[in-house]
Amino acid sequence: MKLVEKFTPLRRDPGAAGRWFPGLSRPLKSSLALLPERATLGRIGSLEVRIARSAKEVKAAQRLRYNVFYEEMSAIADAQTLASKRDFDPFDAICDHMLVIDHACLKRNKLGRLQPQIVGTYRLLRQDVANRHGGFYTSGEYDIQPLIDANPGLNFLELGRSCVLKPYRNKRTVELLWHGIWSYVLQNRIDVMIGCASIEGTEPDQIAGQLSFLHHHARAPESWRVRALPERYVEMNRLAKEDLSEKAALRDLPPLIKGYLRLGAYIGDGAVIDHQFGTTDVLIVMPVSALNARYVNYYGADASRHAS
Repeated sequence: MKLVEKFTPLRRDPGAAGRWFPGLSRPLKSSLALLPERATLGRIGSLEVRIARSAKEVKAAQRLRYNVFYEEMSAIADAQTLASKRDFDPFDAICDHMLVIDHACLKRNKLGRLQPQIVGTYRLLRQDVANRHGGFYTSGEYDIQPLIDANPGLNFLELGRSCVLKPYRNKRTVELLWHGIWSYVLQNRIDVMIGCASIEGTEPDQIAGQLSFLHHHARAPESWRVRALPERYVEMNRLAKEDLSEKAALRDLPPLIKGYLRLGAYIGDGAVIDHQFGTTDVLIVMPVSALNARYVNYYGADASRHAS
């Protein structure tokens, strides 16, 4: 199973990135203080999901992202990224980094100490943190502010930079990641999840079936609709509904997007081409109130299914 998601930065500022990384000299301004010390969000066997507890763990997540986005996939690295072998940007310093850790797979660090391997990650940015630091990442691709302004009583969470090591792309790891997200949503009283999911390729006509399927079957209702920025907007309605092979389009969609749809997510208006990562992005909008009851019941209304 392929599980890959990322965001395109609002601005790639090498100067800012150099000041914040690779040493992560600034403190992590995340929601760690809201969670009990060393809190675990869930476990399945040897796998644990939790929030990163140190700059070293964030760097390990960045190395995992580099491994997937740049070495396995077709992202184009700049000089800094290539030299560090880490995928990073200034937003990393203000986000929470969810990790899936395999305690049965021990690797030696630079000091020769055995440590469990980080095999999956998700980057989480809460609205209160984003408001203090210039807004959400997604606003570099989509005009999300009108949606936020129209729902002043709701608490938004941005999901991004998700990836899993190839040997771990299976039901157990994906299930644990979603259990961790659900636990985090409950602990932080999140009302709406947003983020960009990627389809491989930068030629819209070559993925016309997938884009058209999302347009016809998953487009957000007007009250939740968000449009791509005018200068980046790519039409998703490329095939008439009657000309669309729905079975083939659904088969071709990335597993992550299909997972979002099963959860009850909506898709924004318009796609965005990301030439750096070699992908076409679509916006995911998931109001917690609209989540599929089957999945909420599966993980537990109190996220108790895989609680440790």
